[in-house]
Amino acid sequence: MSASIHIHASPSVQYLLRIGDTCLIHAQRLAEWCGHAPILEEDIALSNMALDLLGQARGVLTLAGQMEARDGEGHDEDQLAFLRDERDYRNLTLVELPRGDFAFTVIRNTMLSTWLRLLWERLASSSEAELAAIAGKAVKEARYHQQHAADWLVRLGDGTDESQRRCSEALNALWRYVPEMFGADAVASGLGPRFADLQDAWLAEMREVLDDATLAMPAASAFRSEGTLGRHSEHMGHLLTTMQHLQRSFPEAVW
Repeated sequence: MSASIHIHASPSVQYLLRIGDTCLIHAQRLAEWCGHAPILEEDIALSNMALDLLGQARGVLTLAGQMEARDGEGHDEDQLAFLRDERDYRNLTLVELPRGDFAFTVIRNTMLSTWLRLLWERLASSSEAELAAIAGKAVKEARYHQQHAADWLVRLGDGTDESQRRCSEALNALWRYVPEMFGADAVASGLGPRFADLQDAWLAEMREVLDDATLAMPAASAFRSEGTLGRHSEHMGHLLTTMQHLQRSFPEAVW
């Protein structure tokens, strides 16, 4: 069984891990829909979105490893993805929650893709050329993800009594994790915006799509999740057990 790696604590690396880990873990959850989506077209769409997010995670984690190497020992994308302990992941708690039903996935996709699109748009002008290049490609993918998810949200929210009930329950369950998306974060000089700077634009866009879906925006919650600080939900350990099994059992295996 391969031992865990230790990551560099510089603000730049931590900033990148918050983005890369969020994409990585969300990709893992979306991949769980492969073969289980309600219609064949959506099965393919969700799988393709997972691949897009995985590509974004690869780019950001590779850059994080390169930045680590500037100050000492660096790690490649596979080591960062599969060989860290739970407390060393910096993803939003929102993405590690169990897959849930289709309404849960649609609302989570809408929330996260809107957040990522706003973030990638700003990172496209990053002083770090590699990060700007990653963002330039990723923002196109995020725009599609956002539109796709929002279309489904309106379709379900303004649909049958049952679909609206499921959307409303999922929205209320997920909304308590919103503050973490815009909470205190490591400000990496020149790399990109503070996450808090995205909040007003995000709320405005979410309010518009929720109005179209005839769903009420939930009230703010006093609850604060802390996945970006390495303090995760009870679901994260189970998810990592599945993700990391092969790499830890057969370290550096190739085929």
